[in-house]
Amino acid sequence: MSKLAICMANGCEEIEALTVVDIMRRAGITIDMLSINDSLTVTGSHNIEFRADKLISEADCNDYDGIILPGGMPGTTNLEANTAVQHGITSLFNRGDLVAAICAAPSILGKNGVANGKNVTSYPGFEDAFSRSTYRTDSVVVDGNVITSRGMGTAIDFALAILEYIKGAEAAKDMADKIVYSK
Repeated sequence: MSKLAICMANGCEEIEALTVVDIMRRAGITIDMLSINDSLTVTGSHNIEFRADKLISEADCNDYDGIILPGGMPGTTNLEANTAVQHGITSLFNRGDLVAAICAAPSILGKNGVANGKNVTSYPGFEDAFSRSTYRTDSVVVDGNVITSRGMGTAIDFALAILEYIKGAEAAKDMADKIVYSK
């Protein structure tokens, strides 16, 4: 059974964060929403407030099989500046576990070296963060244990790619059917 962490920062893109949480929980995958703030309340980039499950300071990245970073601004900047987030990314990546990021957040992986040698994508305008990667414009790019995606409009594709990584193609297809999603 996989257990995932999704890091929530003030200024995150709400759809990118909560779509992943919704799809994982529908699929029976444990996913903890970890607030990097001093409280469980997270205010997204469009002033939508939601409540995380726990503070990142209360979590141990070794308890997780994957880490997910939603984009949005200034959410991405806030995630990048957080040492616990950076530690979680590096630790899980080095263990061979899942590291996934969407929108502006893949730029964090480009800057900290996790994306080096990988095929990646991101929100348009962040390509400069990937000088040591192969940049693509696909809606989702999966390269080993790294999954990246373009933005809010690709959030369901991103969530389904994570589900496929964890439970296989059939589980992702079944979920797409259940939520009446067609590409």
